[in-house]
Amino acid sequence: MGLHEEVQTLVPQLIAWRRDFHRHPEIGLDLPRSAGIIAGVLRTLEYEVAEHIARSGVVGVLRNGEGPVVMVRADMDALPIQEENDVPYASVEAGVMHACGHDGHMAIGLAVATLMAQTREQWRGTLKMVFQPGEEGFNGAEIMMAEGVLENPRPDCVLALHLWSTLTTGKVAVTPGPVMASAEAWRVTVTGQGGHAAQPDRTVDPVVTAALIVTALQTIVSRNVSPLETAVVTVGRIAGGDAFNVIPDQVILEGTIRTYDPLVRETVLQRFREIVAGTAALMGANATLDLHAMTPALVNDETITREVQDVVRKTQGDEALELGLRTMGSEDAAFFLQEAPGCYVFVGATSPGKIMTPHHNPHFDLDEEALVIGTSLLLAALRHFMAFGRED
Repeated sequence: MGLHEEVQTLVPQLIAWRRDFHRHPEIGLDLPRSAGIIAGVLRTLEYEVAEHIARSGVVGVLRNGEGPVVMVRADMDALPIQEENDVPYASVEAGVMHACGHDGHMAIGLAVATLMAQTREQWRGTLKMVFQPGEEGFNGAEIMMAEGVLENPRPDCVLALHLWSTLTTGKVAVTPGPVMASAEAWRVTVTGQGGHAAQPDRTVDPVVTAALIVTALQTIVSRNVSPLETAVVTVGRIAGGDAFNVIPDQVILEGTIRTYDPLVRETVLQRFREIVAGTAALMGANATLDLHAMTPALVNDETITREVQDVVRKTQGDEALELGLRTMGSEDAAFFLQEAPGCYVFVGATSPGKIMTPHHNPHFDLDEEALVIGTSLLLAALRHFMAFGRED
């Protein structure tokens, strides 16, 4: 039986898993229902199962003789969004929705785990399936690593994918080097001296100071970062004041910084600090900066990525492979790829001819054919890296 036929035998179950997870989304690190289903399936397949890693993470290990240890990571958590799709499998949880494809990632992970367990004669080594909670801003990967997820056994290679709405179904983007950005969240508190709006001369206006800071921050990317490099500095929130005729004491700014290169990151952070402090001092105000590093850049290993590209060509055809896709979005799978070489792949998930709906949108949905492609790709990649007689 060929790869395509193998995966087709599991398609009804693959779609059923995805729709069930979609109907019952869970947020953050507390995902008891999703984790319970995953652990149950893995046990049925005779994996060694560990639960409650980072509260709801599940790890399944399948040992099949001497050979490489390959880890597959699938994220599990949903988002605090009210779904607006009129479909039979719409979320039944008020204000919670799988709006980023993680329902599909879990389903693909279970399908891959199933097919690998059923075809042990086709590969050798140890398969480590990691189902991770808390990707959406809860540091799930970092917590799992702190609790030892990369040990016993330690992976030689890490594979992960993301169903991607900006690619049409049938396209698979595989890019070596940095493909997702490092992310910082920041908060600036500008403190002045409030007073009557009709007497601004008797105040130190934090609103004007904050406005100058916002404007000055725009020069970091345009004037401090080489045009050949990439960075993003975004102000996403401004809050201050309660009345039209009152200058407040304080204004809050919040936003994010995204970069690929560590040296660019340091330049951006240095200029950010200087601009905030200097602009506040210029206006006679005070500004404090709280900076939170969220994730590093996600960097694909050059050698492994070239091999995954070859797998795409062989299994999906030359026309399926997209080269060069990068995004300034961030992903905490980056933590895993800092510790073990690997490849993170984008699998197209919007039907050809259909208007693309962005991730994190209440109308987000997947073309379920992408589940089949994602499963086939990971299955073929695993067999490639865990092939009998392979020289590592």
